Amino acid sequence: MSPPPPAGVSTAPAGVSSATLGLGAPSGTVGPSTAIAGAPSAHAVTAAIPPAISSAHRKDPAPPVTRNAPPLNAHAGRANTPAPRRSAELPPAHTALICVALPSLAISSQQGQLTGDGLEGFYRAGRRLLSRCLLRVAGREPVAVQARMVAADRARFVATLRPVVDGGPDPDIMVERMRHADGTERITLRSSATRPLRLPVEVALGTDLAELGAVAAGRPGRALSATVHDSGMRWSSPAGHAVVTADPPPRDALASAGLLRWEFDLPPGGTWSVELRVRADGGTGRTVGHGTVRPLAGAEAAGDDARVGPLLRTCAEDLHALLLRDPAHPSDLYLAAGAPWRCGLAPAEALAAARMALPLGTRLAAGTLRALARTQLPGAGRESGMIPGPLRDTGPHLPPGCTGTEATLLFPALLAEARRWGLPEQEVAELLPTAERCLQWLRAAIGEGTYLADPGPGGPLRCETQAHAHRAALLGADLLDAHGRPGAVELRQWAEALRTRFREDFWAEDRGGGRPAAARTPDGRLLPHLGSAAAHLLDTGLLGGGVMAPGLLDKVQTEQLARLLGGPALDSGWGLRSLGVREASYNPFGHRGGAVRVQETALAVGGMAAAGYEKESSSLLRGVLSAAETFGFRLPEMYAGEQRCEGGAPLPHPAACRPAATAAASGVQILAALAGIRPDAPAGTVTLRPMRSAPLGEIGLAGLRVAGAPFSVRVSRLGLAMVEEAADGLQLGA
Repeated sequence: MSPPPPAGVSTAPAGVSSATLGLGAPSGTVGPSTAIAGAPSAHAVTAAIPPAISSAHRKDPAPPVTRNAPPLNAHAGRANTPAPRRSAELPPAHTALICVALPSLAISSQQGQLTGDGLEGFYRAGRRLLSRCLLRVAGREPVAVQARMVAADRARFVATLRPVVDGGPDPDIMVERMRHADGTERITLRSSATRPLRLPVEVALGTDLAELGAVAAGRPGRALSATVHDSGMRWSSPAGHAVVTADPPPRDALASAGLLRWEFDLPPGGTWSVELRVRADGGTGRTVGHGTVRPLAGAEAAGDDARVGPLLRTCAEDLHALLLRDPAHPSDLYLAAGAPWRCGLAPAEALAAARMALPLGTRLAAGTLRALARTQLPGAGRESGMIPGPLRDTGPHLPPGCTGTEATLLFPALLAEARRWGLPEQEVAELLPTAERCLQWLRAAIGEGTYLADPGPGGPLRCETQAHAHRAALLGADLLDAHGRPGAVELRQWAEALRTRFREDFWAEDRGGGRPAAARTPDGRLLPHLGSAAAHLLDTGLLGGGVMAPGLLDKVQTEQLARLLGGPALDSGWGLRSLGVREASYNPFGHRGGAVRVQETALAVGGMAAAGYEKESSSLLRGVLSAAETFGFRLPEMYAGEQRCEGGAPLPHPAACRPAATAAASGVQILAALAGIRPDAPAGTVTLRPMRSAPLGEIGLAGLRVAGAPFSVRVSRLGLAMVEEAADGLQLGA
């Protein structure tokens, strides 16, 4: 039996790894596992890289939803919900350089020195192996002059030093530190002095071996005492051991101070280097990507807009850095939600990111689907067939929603679309029973009604949940028909009835032409606030022959929604706000209350382009591309929704994951939307519906994957698309 959680900590719902810490789930709800009361509600912190959800969790009959969700209140949010106890704020992460190669992280400040403050340190599987790495040369700290990410898994820090204080203003020594997520750091000194220098170098090391969740909550624990070990230092605690080794070995090692010392002669123009390696004692230090065939194609983008190349390259690097391997099935890879807070499996985000990354191949989708298929809840109860997931905060106007509902609806949709992109039929057939059970859960959850409540019976009828359910039904029916399985007719009939009812029941009329309501309460009231969640209504999904599935809105309503998404209330100039600027409770930093969420911006770009509303789509596309440039093309999951102004830049959110799986995959989807690639690998065709307005001028996308082979396409300045490389036998559809 597991020990009880400490005071102030609530346990996770069934099916969610206890390794993931959910910070600040609202009182009366279940966070994304072991919630620390009072911390900010937008994010989750992973204290260890969780394995795939265990069969023990899957057998638990408890549903992955709250039993006492607070009542709806369109104006006051969660009235009747007691305020949680306050605890330490999340340390700010927006200025940190985060090197990622999961399950390893290296988090640094702009100064390059690891001081142990905040999140700084080397982490492995959610544990801080080294918190302090302070460099002194000739008794002084070098002066930091530059810090930048070189790739997703490494950063470069440059500092300077004047060994002779009265020797003039010019530095004689340049100090370079190359820091890798895998626990390697190389320190190099280069001399520009005109005479030989005798330089003492000291590196002070230390650690607390704290879990990331404890560090984030401001409870890292005390610094541990070191012992001299091999050519470095070793620390031990009941939680584990950490070792740092140095090459070349130090001349002296002082355990009481965790100090390694060297002294050497540096000739004019000479260099000296030392490499430090951090590892868990007995660990290999290998990351998921080490020795693994990449599941994502090495695609490239080029064109009139020079930003498209760095964007695609950086997004692909970030996706690869966030890969995790199912421990029980090492060939199955999936994406962690994001670093530093959510370095574990989040089912809905993993599925959504794999879906948006389909232009880079189907291997990631296959691994994600297989890993989550093993978590599907068995039995014959109300939750039978669900892909379990925790609750998450959904903003100031609605109670928490169940990510398990979203994941369950995404599963058949991703499988159907992965088949269109070229997932082999044998793999599709192996996953089809899980998709069928997801669709059976959907029909059972709806019962005799029309709408799907979330979370659970008696919950609100969310607009975006109906969009997910409608897409799952249509794409799932397509999938069932392709394999001669029953149930497709009933799914299509329900989807048609949903479209008919939705267009009347979810449309809130107003003087501006109306809007889709965010939700309906169980008693039938509309919650008409406008936010980026409405973009899910445009994300209809891909059917056969390059045809998009029908949407829940009619043509007039779709045009009105496109106008609203492209209007100043939602389009910040940097992307789509999660809540309209004129809505009650708008907060430009609210993660679902006004901040720009990159995933929903990408959905809006692709959805509006597919529906023919290119002006509005192009505005959002250019805005998020400009934002990406200011973030060095590593898109955070969100940033502030302040209005863009001349010479301005988007304000970072201090607690946003960066990199984030859905944000990185969004970059792929946004660029693919320019070409409008709609494959049907089973039929041997691919249809192109490029954006005729060519908002970025000419663009070429090379090295994508369609039907298991490289695929390259070019879109001209006139908006005409041409296939330059494709699988043998693949025909261009009408």
